[in-house]
Amino acid sequence: MTHGTTHGATGTAPGALEQLLDRARGPMGPSIELDFGVPAGPLAELGRTLSRINGFFLFNAGVQVFRAGDEGLGPDLLAWNDGETWKDTYDGLADDVFCFGQDIFGTQFAVVGGEEVVRFNPETAETTAIGPGLDAWAQWLLHDPDVNGAASFAHAFQKQHGALDPNERLVPRQFFVTGGGYGFDNFAVHDAATAMRIRGPLAQQIHDLPDGTRLRIDVR
Repeated sequence: MTHGTTHGATGTAPGALEQLLDRARGPMGPSIELDFGVPAGPLAELGRTLSRINGFFLFNAGVQVFRAGDEGLGPDLLAWNDGETWKDTYDGLADDVFCFGQDIFGTQFAVVGGEEVVRFNPETAETTAIGPGLDAWAQWLLHDPDVNGAASFAHAFQKQHGALDPNERLVPRQFFVTGGGYGFDNFAVHDAATAMRIRGPLAQQIHDLPDGTRLRIDVR
């Protein structure tokens, strides 16, 4: 199902988030009214977005935004952020990120401090600032869907190997941080939470290491 938006006749160009939602495939769950209890900021924007379309995919499923609620396809937003789902394997390194989506490789899109949208690297637990709200995140994705949203990779991989289940993501057999590449044979399909749990211990080992440190990691 493709979600579309009708714009008024004023001629005003839609914002980046509106443009992104025009491309969304969803919803992934039943209609809800979601309110995080804050008047403004990215969490308020997220509540309004999921109240409008409860979970969706973008860019050939290169990006997934989680639904909220007990029923639907793919991870539930609140369950995903429960510590026992996968964050416990990061030993505190992921406690401050409220994740609302991910790309096909499990890179998380998250809100930090209720005021900033970031990328959370599952292999290093490092965060990279994107912007102050969902419109900035949408603008960043639309600026380069292939790099920031894995659009072309997601299309090509699933064309060859079949569509991923909404609960599945990819894990590099050789981690990116240890030199793994983007050849299809370097990826294994895993349950999304398992994919994060696989990389939590790695992130614990290397999070505070200086650049250039030699690593010896046993990958099974």
